[in-house]
Amino acid sequence: MPSHGRSLGSENNEEERAFLQARVALFWKVTFFIGLIGCVLGAAGAVVKPGKDLLFTVASATQAGVFWWLSRRGVRSIRFSRAMESGGLLLHAVIIALLGRYLLVAFARDHSIVGGQEAVLADAYVSLMQVGGIAMLLAIRAALIPSRPRRTVVLTALFGAPMILANSLLVPSDDGGIAFRALDSAAFPWMPANLATMWGFAIIASVVISRIIFGLRAEVRQARRLGQYVLEQKLGEGGMGEVYRARHGMMRRPTAIKLLRGNGAGELKLLRFEREVQLTARLTHPNTITIFDYGRTDDGVLYYAMELLDGANLERIVAVAGAQPASRVVRILGMVCGALTEAHTIGLIHRDIKPANIMLCTQGGEQDVVKLLDFGLVKEFQVDRDVHLTAGSSILGTPQYMAPESILKPDSADARTDIYSLGAVAYLLLTGVDVFEGNSIVEICGRHCHQTPEPLSARGIAVSSELEAVVLACLEKDPERRPQSAAELRRRLEACGVEPWDGDRARDWWLEHQSQLDIANVPNTDERKTIGVDVSRLSTALTS
Repeated sequence: MPSHGRSLGSENNEEERAFLQARVALFWKVTFFIGLIGCVLGAAGAVVKPGKDLLFTVASATQAGVFWWLSRRGVRSIRFSRAMESGGLLLHAVIIALLGRYLLVAFARDHSIVGGQEAVLADAYVSLMQVGGIAMLLAIRAALIPSRPRRTVVLTALFGAPMILANSLLVPSDDGGIAFRALDSAAFPWMPANLATMWGFAIIASVVISRIIFGLRAEVRQARRLGQYVLEQKLGEGGMGEVYRARHGMMRRPTAIKLLRGNGAGELKLLRFEREVQLTARLTHPNTITIFDYGRTDDGVLYYAMELLDGANLERIVAVAGAQPASRVVRILGMVCGALTEAHTIGLIHRDIKPANIMLCTQGGEQDVVKLLDFGLVKEFQVDRDVHLTAGSSILGTPQYMAPESILKPDSADARTDIYSLGAVAYLLLTGVDVFEGNSIVEICGRHCHQTPEPLSARGIAVSSELEAVVLACLEKDPERRPQSAAELRRRLEACGVEPWDGDRARDWWLEHQSQLDIANVPNTDERKTIGVDVSRLSTALTS
């Protein structure tokens, strides 16, 4: 792609260029194979009675094949593709027009027609067949190649001109060739007039097809546009919406779009989604995903644009590679603590810390850069003016990583709730399994509330006693016994004396596992979904 200073028009031109090149190549490919069938049939007929019509059939197929090859090779400009379309059509029209006259010669020869009414009828019959065949070809062109109706009118008129002229002026000669029709022939003026009339119907049909196809494509482009962004590919789904790869109309910056359609989502969910982006946009830490833009379309689609990440989330990494080295885990936790420190300092808690919401990325030439994602459940815990959006009669979160207080008393969640969830993530990274597992949500939540985590050493995990103590401290049932802030947790992790995870080790790890990860630049693909549970029913189940 060209470098900076690219305009909206040039972005669209690049998309149009690639699409036009592909469609022009497809048209000539279809035309080539139609001509190839004609060559086979012509060759079979030539075995019995050779004629020059086979020569023009081969020429027609060859020309289509050459234009197919020229159209598909390399990166072709819009001007080149249009020249391949219009110039190729005109050349093809001349060849087919001559082919039709030599078909008439063969027809006259095979049926011993030398003149009179029979010759006129034969001429009309062959001309009608030719009009039908060319009209079919132009209908294919109108369906395959995007074109405004005005351009279709011009091209189809030019395409028909050689056929009308050849059929009006050329007839079989006595020596088995073709000759000019006498100007005082009975074919004038009805032959040119009839051909022009029939060709007018072919033009109308092609224009209608072009108008429909062109209009539908414009509608699709409009449907894919959100403000200045054009959606390109769906990447995944999160707890609060869908994520798409997108591009900005004026900037080259890679972008991911998260959106939530208003249809059937409910006003509460829409307000929560809108609140998510407003709160996340206040965060500037390099380990928090960056929000570029936000908007709401006329048809009720809420969306925000964020940086497109090149990496994999921790859930995927553990699924592919299992338990991670302690040094890498400490580095990951330290970066997440940095992101949480900023959020907690301005009075925000995340409430959905889990492996699927933490990505390891390649950014700025550095690997294993952590990005904390999806603040969809974030809560302002110092001054919560929108309490009806955050809690009340239900809890929201992912059971495997929910702190006891977020299960039993959702309104009491604070920064230490995120510390517990991060401890559960650390446990998974070091052991390869969740801290608690169960056959139901109630069972998992009950274990978080009442069961003591199994020590890492009891699972055969060899880590320093200091690191094990920090992880288990994060998983304390009583928030007062946990690290009281993300900054404190980071200091305790750094004091564990774990060997640093450097760039060389990160690079070697990605070289070994990247093909397995099948990275798709997905900002969030929750395999374990965020859930909403009625507090009264869950509390009854856990205490009974």
